[in-house]
Amino acid sequence: MGAKREELLPVVRVAEISCQDRPQRWLVDQLWGASSVGLIGGAPKCSKTWLGLDLALSVATGTACLGKYAVPEPGPVLVYLAEDALPIVRQRVEGMARHRGLNLQQVEIHVITAPTLRLDREQHRGQLLQTAQRLRPRLLLLDPLVRLHGIDENNANEVAGLLAYIRALQRQLDLSVILVHHTRKNGAAGIAAGQALRGSSDLHAFGDSNLYLKRTKDRLLLSSEHRAAPASPPVYLELVATNAQTAHLEVVAELQDPKPTHLPEQVLSLLADGAVLTRARLRDLLGVKNERLGQTLESLEQAGRLRRTPTGWQRVD
Repeated sequence: MGAKREELLPVVRVAEISCQDRPQRWLVDQLWGASSVGLIGGAPKCSKTWLGLDLALSVATGTACLGKYAVPEPGPVLVYLAEDALPIVRQRVEGMARHRGLNLQQVEIHVITAPTLRLDREQHRGQLLQTAQRLRPRLLLLDPLVRLHGIDENNANEVAGLLAYIRALQRQLDLSVILVHHTRKNGAAGIAAGQALRGSSDLHAFGDSNLYLKRTKDRLLLSSEHRAAPASPPVYLELVATNAQTAHLEVVAELQDPKPTHLPEQVLSLLADGAVLTRARLRDLLGVKNERLGQTLESLEQAGRLRRTPTGWQRVD
């Protein structure tokens, strides 16, 4: 018998790695990266489905999302809306299309009509893959995440398996995936939007692009975060529904460079641009109690937003 052949991992010297910059590609300018996966997060009844459908209509038709954000490379869209009857889905899309002067017959949005879709079942995973292979969508919208599985969302191992399937689907078909997800019922007041999502912190860390909706009196605040690009300025939205036949979301105001008001956002702001600060220095700069700061640092570390180094805390971007 011959000697066992070595099976080595591919390795390259760092100096041989190309340093060519790769510009950020967008599915929807400033809102969603091309071939990105992530979440639309928010409390119940804050128009998450409306936003998802606005994104879907824009990608399918090449028209600006929310009348503001361009779509560089439009294409077909595949959606599954587990909590909305099919006539309601049509009514909403048709109203938004009519507002944009579009004919519904020209809209390349394909709606999965199966009564259930479970991404923790091999049969349903295979059916979704084959359907997406046939239609070749640029975007897959799944709403809401809680209706797509039977796992424990607080169990990191179970969540990791579900997210691994979604990531594999995205890479295999080179598409974007948007999951609509709820924030916790208690609202998680005083923490960053991503930290308020229901379930494991892996859900937040998973996203290449994430969008968050928060109701503020009679308006909605839309904010974003991206793994490979700066967040776009937050904007205020309103659901304009004076005429049911043309109901749509609309940008009514924009916030430029808002000052962080929540402690996690303040910590991340201080640690921007590669800064490394000790816990004591952060406490002095922020003027908060040591216990509260410690809880915030631990939460951000668990979410993959910070790392602890020998010289202090460092942001993970």
